[in-house]
Amino acid sequence: MVERFEQKYEEWLKEKISEEKNHKRREILEKGLGHGTVEFLRKIWFPAVGNFDYLYPEWEVRDFNNGYRYLDLAYRPDDCMGCIEIQGYGPHARDLDVRRFKDLCWRHSLLALEGWTILPIAYLSIVDEPKQCQQLVLAFIGKFIAIDTPSQLSCVEAEIIRFGRRILRPFTPLEIATHLRISDRHARRILHRLVNSELLWVASGNERIRTYKIR
Repeated sequence: MVERFEQKYEEWLKEKISEEKNHKRREILEKGLGHGTVEFLRKIWFPAVGNFDYLYPEWEVRDFNNGYRYLDLAYRPDDCMGCIEIQGYGPHARDLDVRRFKDLCWRHSLLALEGWTILPIAYLSIVDEPKQCQQLVLAFIGKFIAIDTPSQLSCVEAEIIRFGRRILRPFTPLEIATHLRISDRHARRILHRLVNSELLWVASGNERIRTYKIR
């Protein structure tokens, strides 16, 4: 996986550099991405998604002073506007001054007003909670496109997996029954099959399972 990431990452970055006509952004890309962004791609994005489709590093946007800012990563399937910002790498994060904090709030506010869906990721979460971050990324992607599921699943089984990835918490058979408009008993049978297929885990309950979660 590590060697495959390095190969795909280099191919992706070279492609973005070769495609870029904007001198300023090309210069930024040629210097290489920040450590936090690379670690996010290495430990979170690539293991969860397996590719860099629709992902653009150092995406240029105008700010309120008619200048330019650069998003860590823009996710743009079909011209959708997803923004991933890596927060808190380096000593400056511990000494965030008032000016920088206000600037960060302005940045996120203006992006939101322009229609961007913003996903801020703490660097320490990348290090300490990679699995949770991977689920967060899948839920983020799910806002824009249908999430891939194993091809052998039925439509109902695939929708349960997508549902679990979107909500990022354990869910009950009743929630599945309500979401799919099926009986509680039928929902439990399908959930049991997905546990046996090792696509779901039992989150709580022994004799009678109360909640499930995505593996």
